[in-house]
Amino acid sequence: MEIAFVLYPGMTALDLIGPYEVLAHQEGVAAHFVAATGEPVTADAGLVIAPTTTFGELDRADVVVVPGSSAWERVLADGAVAAWLREVHPTATWTTSVCTGSTLLAEAGILTGRPATTHWAVRDALAARGAVVSTDRVVRDGSVITAAGVSAGIDMALTLVGLIWGDDRAKFTQLVIEYAPEPPYDAGSPETAPAELVAFARSALEGRSA
Repeated sequence: MEIAFVLYPGMTALDLIGPYEVLAHQEGVAAHFVAATGEPVTADAGLVIAPTTTFGELDRADVVVVPGSSAWERVLADGAVAAWLREVHPTATWTTSVCTGSTLLAEAGILTGRPATTHWAVRDALAARGAVVSTDRVVRDGSVITAAGVSAGIDMALTLVGLIWGDDRAKFTQLVIEYAPEPPYDAGSPETAPAELVAFARSALEGRSA
């Protein structure tokens, strides 16, 4: 099974690495890090990842994983990722996104009229691009699976393992990675965080998106 993990400058590393750790260890998986060029890609917090192939070289994959970015508007404007998604999505078995990666799926026309989720700060922006926005942590619509912000990528990947390899394998994977979250604070969503914190976070994120 060929899985393409999309790289681009300024992406959020955990959006990619969380699903990678869940999916790349499954039986029969060949993982590819695909980017516009073969040059190393620097994530938003400085992690550097080397592509193993390029958009021009890889024209199909069984599974596509698209991470998000705090600078998602700049990535949309560049257009390279969305153009590649338009090419590979029709033959992919599963097309997935994490966080604001959903805006790239929407830009490629994949989410038009479909239910999808994303980071809470860009729900309106995703709706404006034709998606039917959900506040759920993971949303599946046919062959498309979207995850909410950053850490939800692990949930999305475990969901995908269950769909492809079965529930027992997904539970085994969850156990092996010891995924049993017990966060020290109840501030992980705009519904539970204090209003003033949500306003501050929204302002900070808007400043980083351009």
